[in-house]
Amino acid sequence: MAYLNNFDANNVDPASSFDPIPAGKYIAAITDSEMKPTKNGNGHYLEMTFDILDGQYKGRKVWARLNLDNPNATAVQIARGELSAICRAVGVMQPQDSIELHNLPLSIKVTCKKRDDTGEITNEIKGYEKKEAALQNSAATPRATAPATQATNATPPWQR
Repeated sequence: MAYLNNFDANNVDPASSFDPIPAGKYIAAITDSEMKPTKNGNGHYLEMTFDILDGQYKGRKVWARLNLDNPNATAVQIARGELSAICRAVGVMQPQDSIELHNLPLSIKVTCKKRDDTGEITNEIKGYEKKEAALQNSAATPRATAPATQATNATPPWQR
């Protein structure tokens, strides 16, 4: 048994479902990053957590894993290209530490993919842009798969 320190579920919102979010472009920010060993132990990948900043899926998380240290040169080249796209999208061209990329809004293109091992549908990030590009695109053409933005007079967090 474990003491729950007078926990009261009446005062805490229940956790939401972990179903994948629909494919589309979202304004997000990196909120966590960590270098982790690969499953077979012969390299490392940078795992980045992206938080969705607005719309129906605000607060949801998606992850990117960049194989920056791997015996497979193609995997490293792809990862370095993704990192370059992230750096350009947030305007930090020569980061010394991944924390320099945290809390800077950018647009991410999210897709849905079927996992080979379980057959479940998961999200995958397939592109990074400056947040302004996503805002211009959303003003020009509505996207059915993108999250709906609530109509308010408040300034969204990425425009502050």
